[in-house]
Amino acid sequence: MGRYLNNNNNKFNNFLKEKYVVDKTLILNCILEKIEQNKKFICNSRPRRFGKSITAHMLVAYFSKGADSRELFEPLKCVKDKVFLENLNKYDTIFMDIQAQFVKAKDQNINPKKFLQKNVVKELREAYPDLIDGDENLADALAIINAETGNEFVIIFDEWDYPIRELSENSKERLDYIEFMRMMFKNAEAQDYVRLAYLTGILPMVRAKGQSAVNNFDEYTMLDARDLGGDIGFVEEEVQELCEKHGVSADEMKYWYDGYNLSGVEVYNPLSVVRAVESKKFQQYWTETGTYEDIRSLIEYNFDGLKEAVIQMLSGNRVSVSVFGCRNDMHTFHNKDQIITTLIHLGYFAYDDDTQEAYVPNKEIREIFYHYMENDQSDTLSEFLKYSKDTLAALLDSEQERVAELVQKAHNDFISSIEYNDENSLNCTVMIALLASFAYYQKPIREYPCGKGFADLVYLPLPKCPQRPVIVVELKWNQGADAAIDQIKEKRYPDSLKDYYGEILLVGISYEKKTKEHTCIIERVEK
Repeated sequence: MGRYLNNNNNKFNNFLKEKYVVDKTLILNCILEKIEQNKKFICNSRPRRFGKSITAHMLVAYFSKGADSRELFEPLKCVKDKVFLENLNKYDTIFMDIQAQFVKAKDQNINPKKFLQKNVVKELREAYPDLIDGDENLADALAIINAETGNEFVIIFDEWDYPIRELSENSKERLDYIEFMRMMFKNAEAQDYVRLAYLTGILPMVRAKGQSAVNNFDEYTMLDARDLGGDIGFVEEEVQELCEKHGVSADEMKYWYDGYNLSGVEVYNPLSVVRAVESKKFQQYWTETGTYEDIRSLIEYNFDGLKEAVIQMLSGNRVSVSVFGCRNDMHTFHNKDQIITTLIHLGYFAYDDDTQEAYVPNKEIREIFYHYMENDQSDTLSEFLKYSKDTLAALLDSEQERVAELVQKAHNDFISSIEYNDENSLNCTVMIALLASFAYYQKPIREYPCGKGFADLVYLPLPKCPQRPVIVVELKWNQGADAAIDQIKEKRYPDSLKDYYGEILLVGISYEKKTKEHTCIIERVEK
């Protein structure tokens, strides 16, 4: 057993001793099935703190010859069938945290490519002294051992994309690393000495010309997770079970941390779920592990339409996005779609493959952007947030003409790309104008069933803001705001809000196509 070759199962064993553990071991059976089908090169990318590393440690505990994990896996969900038992702790297993290795190499002033190889080759020499003299590169050493013994290797790289994300495109260390990956996995002998190559990181494979060093890997991403969609992160059933066991609101948990749809599976951010269960508080946890620099550095590219798209998504709308053509390297961007695609991989947006639309997945992510906009005073998004706060304040104060004026301004100054053709486009504009409401209100509900019909928009206060009035919005096209108010009363919308007491604001907004002007009427009712 070494530091890189044939680790023991201590890391996974210690994880299983934690209080809030969710059993994700069924992924082992899925991976074994892929191996049996000769699909043994796998890259599984997810945002930070989604459970990637613990999955890597689980694979080490399962495959490594340096561990005896039969009893460890016995009570877990993985199916202990014949294939499972035949592969348990049977392979020379190489594990490396690429980020950690690059940091160590820098501290020791050693080329990372050489550092990555020499440490593993040294341990291979100790394990196979008659075959390896220590001067070989890693790929050659593995090929020699395989040719002489028939032994296959399981190779697991955590944070495999660290050099791609953090180093400049033409840096020698990055280029050397890409060459190292090509040497390891694209040479003719890799198919023989690899039993499983499992890469985990944040970004999918780099798409730079001449740098697709690992395009023989099957990729599972935030855009297309396929049959591994529910194996990284928590799914609905797992979160429900945690909430019931520890007395936490499942509805609040869903509102705060759900929203990622991975190939039809609803996935929650596991770090945030565990923190919320532990503390019994729903708040922003995820970015404690990162910074706002991800958002700032990408949005500052300021491609045409990028900030408008961000504003639309934050207000509760969705935007169409082409996710093809992204280089996946955090350095090379040519348009807003590539920026949005990268933010999807980083976890700041979610993606609906059926509609090919991006959206903000949950309350936690809205909070992240909200704090970003509040703290970056010079940014266009910050300017828009101030404007939206004015709009919300005017609406709550029943300043009808001011609300109409500010809704008009939202369209003219911030989201002119929305063409006014019907009530749906007006709906999008109003949601955008009231973006600041998410500090006090739940995500706006479109087509909310009320009385004898459906209200166009309803804003329900957050549980922490019970003093805030419910806002019911009806929209009209070329009919006048008074027609919107009449419809609210005629169809008795307030009657259906039986669970809410206090003030209800009835808001009618109309757009007149001839004059290109908005009008607004606001009435208050007590319930």
